[in-house]
Amino acid sequence: MPKVSVIIPAYNVAPYIGETLDSVLAQTFADYEVIVINDGSPDTEDLEREIARFIDRINYLKQENRGASAARNAGLRAARGEFVAFLDADDLWLPNYLDEQIRFLCERNCDLVCADAEVFSDGSHQEETYMAVLMADAPVTGDVTFLGLLSAAQSLITSGVVVRREPVFEVGLFDEALRNSQDFDLWLRLARNGTRMAYQRRTLLRYRSRDNSLSGDEVNVHRRELRIYDKIEQSYNLLPSEQSVVLPAIQKRRALLEFELGKLHLAAGDFTAARECFARANELKRSWKTRAAVWSSRIAPRLMQTLYVRRLRYADVK
Repeated sequence: MPKVSVIIPAYNVAPYIGETLDSVLAQTFADYEVIVINDGSPDTEDLEREIARFIDRINYLKQENRGASAARNAGLRAARGEFVAFLDADDLWLPNYLDEQIRFLCERNCDLVCADAEVFSDGSHQEETYMAVLMADAPVTGDVTFLGLLSAAQSLITSGVVVRREPVFEVGLFDEALRNSQDFDLWLRLARNGTRMAYQRRTLLRYRSRDNSLSGDEVNVHRRELRIYDKIEQSYNLLPSEQSVVLPAIQKRRALLEFELGKLHLAAGDFTAARECFARANELKRSWKTRAAVWSSRIAPRLMQTLYVRRLRYADVK
């Protein structure tokens, strides 16, 4: 039985999957199996041409298109390892990735570890890593917690996660009703169930940023996160002691997401949607900033749009 099962869902990734599999098969850690799940990909012919040279070293599964949750769950059900390592089919592991991750899990006696990643696209890369960019205001130290994830002070990158298989089955695998943000939902359920989760601050992988990827649409990213908060409030059966902490954290996060959605709609010229988002943000958490946004989006939306877009361009140049 392999120590680790590597689970790779594949959908429209034919140009990338060969390089990804090369990075897996170059691991210094040898006790693993690789499971690739073709999730009804429209580029199946090209995909299978790319993986042909690996076919004797991987377990290749095919299913109709049901989304990343169902694809990862199919991989989990086929997995034989004590640990599972998730990898998106366009990301890359450094050769020592599995070695370092398994060593960390054993030394720390934890159930889940997440490594840091270099962010790159089309041959370029950012000087800062994934954790530095997404969690600049919350240095990543110690354990990952339910409240830390809930408030977005902490975040996990799926391709950097290695976790014991048993806790994932205990909480019910990925939610197949969620076409997006299913990884965020799983991390929350694992944390709330007492799974011991920690950060590996070493940069052990390369995360490919693609504009046409599921995470590329910022408006939808925020909407997906809001949907997870709906699920928490409706189905998590929070204890009274949890409600007093969790619900205010959700309200604060909702307010921020609505405000950010308002800015995105403003930049796109959808002033009605922008006003509605700013108003919801102001209802959830009143401040001079939200009141000013509501007022400005009503009185002078085009001027507000011009100033905001100019600020974005200045930030990009800077």
